[in-house]
Amino acid sequence: MKFLVLTDLHGKKSALEWINPMIAKENIDYVLFLGDAVEMPCAAQESADMISLIDSDRILAIPGNVDSPGLVDILDTVAENMHGKGKQLGDLYIAGLGGSNPTIFDTPFELQEEEIFEKLDAISKEGMVLMVHAPAYGFNDVIPSGISVGSKGVLDIVKKYRPRLVLSGHIHESFGKKEMDGTVFINPGAVRDGRCAIVSIDGDSIDARLIGPLD
Repeated sequence: MKFLVLTDLHGKKSALEWINPMIAKENIDYVLFLGDAVEMPCAAQESADMISLIDSDRILAIPGNVDSPGLVDILDTVAENMHGKGKQLGDLYIAGLGGSNPTIFDTPFELQEEEIFEKLDAISKEGMVLMVHAPAYGFNDVIPSGISVGSKGVLDIVKKYRPRLVLSGHIHESFGKKEMDGTVFINPGAVRDGRCAIVSIDGDSIDARLIGPLD
């Protein structure tokens, strides 16, 4: 199964000029959108309108920390809402959670670490694909000052359920791929910056192609 992983669009409509042709060219099965459709402050409908510009009828989406919490209530009008939900796709089980752990910026959609763990614990399965906006602490979460700002709640879920794949965004500059104990961690980078990832999963095999501005 082939996924196009997008995150942190932040209202950059011009990015759709290369995203939408890629969906068709690469024969993408599902688009996974990991949140932050617009810049804050914004209304939930603005985020939904932005997501609706992605040219696919197979979008699994979660809100980001910059999106209004109200997006959860209307996300299903433009995509399949994966916030706090799980979905079986063939032999793949996907679980999702939007928002982020607390930040210094007091953004609209922040959750305490305990709440992140509890919400994910209720929907998680061993070997799942996990789509979250905030990365697990210590994985693709380093900001320019050199400190990790990822979610310890997400990390605890990873340790408990050992997902095969963790997809996250949020920290634009910390894009890349890491692995730990059989789990692959991918932050595709911000769509706003011309970045995304194409991930193909075939049985136990995961092939990830990170796409940057010069590709």
